[in-house]
Amino acid sequence: MPCASLFRILHLSLMLMTTFSASRDGKRPNFVLMMVDDLGIGDLGCYGNTTIRTPNIDRLAQEGVKLTQHIAAAPLCTPSRAAFLTGRYPVRSGMASHGKLGVYIFSATSGGLPTTEVTFAKLAQQQGYSTALIGKWHLGLNCEHNADLCHHPNRHGFDHFYGITMTNLRDCQQGHGTIFVNVFSHIPFRGLGLAVATVLLAYSLGVRVVTRNVVLWAAALFGVLLALFAVFVFTFPSFNCLLMRNGEVVEQPFRSDDLTLRMTREAVRFLHRNADQPFLLFFSFIQVHTALFASKRFKGRSRHGLYGDAVEEVDWSVGKIVETLDSLKLSENTLLYLTSDQGAHLEEISVRGEVHRGWNGIYKAGKSTNWEGGIRVPSILRWSGFLPSNKTIDEPTSNMDVFPTVVKLAGASLPQDRHIDGRDLMPLLLGEVQRSEHEFLFHYCNAFLNAVRWRPLTGKSVWKAFFFTPNFYPEDSTTCFHTHACFCTENYVTYHDPPLLYDLSVDPSESTPLSPETEPLFHNVLGTIQEAVTLHARSLTRAADQLSPANLLGDSGRETELPCRSACLVLPVCGTVISPARGEPARGEPVHTYIYCVFF
Repeated sequence: MPCASLFRILHLSLMLMTTFSASRDGKRPNFVLMMVDDLGIGDLGCYGNTTIRTPNIDRLAQEGVKLTQHIAAAPLCTPSRAAFLTGRYPVRSGMASHGKLGVYIFSATSGGLPTTEVTFAKLAQQQGYSTALIGKWHLGLNCEHNADLCHHPNRHGFDHFYGITMTNLRDCQQGHGTIFVNVFSHIPFRGLGLAVATVLLAYSLGVRVVTRNVVLWAAALFGVLLALFAVFVFTFPSFNCLLMRNGEVVEQPFRSDDLTLRMTREAVRFLHRNADQPFLLFFSFIQVHTALFASKRFKGRSRHGLYGDAVEEVDWSVGKIVETLDSLKLSENTLLYLTSDQGAHLEEISVRGEVHRGWNGIYKAGKSTNWEGGIRVPSILRWSGFLPSNKTIDEPTSNMDVFPTVVKLAGASLPQDRHIDGRDLMPLLLGEVQRSEHEFLFHYCNAFLNAVRWRPLTGKSVWKAFFFTPNFYPEDSTTCFHTHACFCTENYVTYHDPPLLYDLSVDPSESTPLSPETEPLFHNVLGTIQEAVTLHARSLTRAADQLSPANLLGDSGRETELPCRSACLVLPVCGTVISPARGEPARGEPVHTYIYCVFF
């Protein structure tokens, strides 16, 4: 055996022995998990950006391991974060919508991450860890009334919470407009104006189409509705933009100008308080989700407007946390992880026409889609003296993998009463294995199975099959400007028969779908994916829909059993393409199809 190989084996063995010894001595590793909101993989210097300054994050990549094919389990905030915390596809916990709206936008919602779900924070807490969540939650708050806090972070294993329960919407920032601006686009002002003009013309000609009272009542009703809507928009920030410390609202609505500074100070204080005991800190950045903000120190500093300013402020905050760990001599006993919850939101244009979106590098599309730009996110892990430095891994991994990695390192056991989809990252990070344990990854668009990624056990290919894709607007773009985010329901997508197939190892930008003529393995690959989807479907059990219209509007917090739902799966059958939205035939003609929706 060559000396270099022998040395590597001895080195890995020594590191493993050190870990086990530390666990026996009660010196289990600490965890600092950082998640940026809507950060694009192309926004960081270590991933190829040359115009936004991110020296602190870039240094982490040099001192640790950089993952280049790290995949968010969902392309939207709420389901992605649910998967991250539980290590499970969000459809398993009911945190994936069966409708158009895939996230919570009202703090009064009665849906949320069920308390029956087990988070890595809860398991670490049971092992004696001090746990904290600082920043964004976005996984529900109350159930039956405005003070039961049934979905609050404190109920999910976090001893301490300082942050916002929802997300940073445009309405939370003065001068950024409202997310409800699209409501006006659905009001038929032209038709209403034409109707009024017709009535007035008829009156002038002596024709009485309707009585004056009807006209007056209709005008009054329309005016009342507009006034109620205006009041709703005006009061929305006060009821939804809340800053909480544990169960207490401390700012309503919250101020954003120095919010990252305050959150960073809170994180630093937590690290100082817990320097002598095991701790887990989940720092969930509110930036760079719009409405964008940056403190006075960073505003106007970057070359990319307010978005670049926000990214550079995040980098500063990361630097302060790392600096604190180093000064407390905790770096050699702390696993640090940094990622984004999904790709950059490309449809973000300010009310003044400014571009407020990030960059997903060479990858197609962005947030709300399962194209690579929507789910391939930056990921860096550092554990000084234990993980290798300046290492890059190009194997498929998932944000769900953090769950089993943290749980095992914390000395806890993985739950045996549920399906865990994440895989322990440590063997891959340490070089004990060269291939990802994820042979298949399933990409959901809300509750609908949208695509499947297959990493065969041999060869270099990474196959990806799409069963449907979003309808872009403008058509020659990779965005959905008509709806501000791409939707998953049938009126907004195109189904593919056979599925679109890509080999990401040679076409990571997903520019040219393969065909039987260009890829000899085309049918074999789709056949293997069909089998994997069938097995995956059998592992799914019904869960209460936490994003149902009733739960989104706060009508019902009870976790009642749902009727059967459908998901678009691949089965080698002959039949009719079924709509995943309603379970009805979307097209009536018989077809030999790869796409079929089954009920579970």
